[in-house]
Amino acid sequence: MAKDLSDYRKSYEKQELLENNCPENPMELFQTWFRNADESNTVEETNAMHVSTIGQDGFPKNRVVLLKKITWEGFIFYTNYTSEKGKAIAANNNICCSFFWPALEQQIIIKGKAEKLAENLSDGYFESRPEGSKLGAWASNQSTVVASREELEANLKMFERNFEGKEILRPNHWGGYLIKPISIEFWQGRPNRMHDRIRYSLQKDFSWKLDRLSP
Repeated sequence: MAKDLSDYRKSYEKQELLENNCPENPMELFQTWFRNADESNTVEETNAMHVSTIGQDGFPKNRVVLLKKITWEGFIFYTNYTSEKGKAIAANNNICCSFFWPALEQQIIIKGKAEKLAENLSDGYFESRPEGSKLGAWASNQSTVVASREELEANLKMFERNFEGKEILRPNHWGGYLIKPISIEFWQGRPNRMHDRIRYSLQKDFSWKLDRLSP
């Protein structure tokens, strides 16, 4: 059934983003926005991050993953290296990720390059995961076709038996990526669609250039 959405409109009026309130380093502004969103009690899963890659079929694909660490170098998430996204990153590590927090009328768009984390860092995070999540990393051949839910459950039970009474170590096909940003755009909704868009671009000397973009 066709549905006309042309009358779906909202006026964004909660906040503003001005150059004189922007620090030199965008990671500082990101951490401020993230902390405010996390403490606002209006955003569920503040760390839900949309990640876009270019697939082996030539199409971009977007999906939601969970941001697990923020560092001055960039943004860390974990996944199966043999998954569709893992294969895409292996072929082309240019990546885009974004956050959208509607309750705050804010979004952040990050372009960067994804690099595998050192194995010891992935080991450390894997060790902190609940046992069920550890087993799930072994049981799921992420992104591959599976015949049924029953097959998935049977695979999980097999690994439960295999690891019974043993330490569940990280599988080699699972680990972290660090997204090193080359540009970070902060978007703040404003009235009359005159939104604030501030983009930081990484320069050759590793400083950041700040520009205001037209909405």
